[in-house]
Amino acid sequence: MAKTKKITSTKRFGPRYGRTVKERLNKVEKEQKKSHKCPYCTYDQVKQQSVGIFICAKCETKFASKAYTVAKLPRIKIEEELA
Repeated sequence: MAKTKKITSTKRFGPRYGRTVKERLNKVEKEQKKSHKCPYCTYDQVKQQSVGIFICAKCETKFASKAYTVAKLPRIKIEEELA
């Protein structure tokens, strides 16, 4: 018997749209819902306000990043801020 991946949040679609599409959506939703670290204060509770817009719960910094995840700041920019 073949192994199948567990499709958790995409069960709501039932048999529609196919397995691979639902697996891709599941991967995106899992990444979107997990807690992210703030690139400014490294606090672990950054919430997504809208697509690409995130807000930190601690320092209340509002910043833009990737659509579903928080991208790390470039190494050069971090070193400039510390200096």
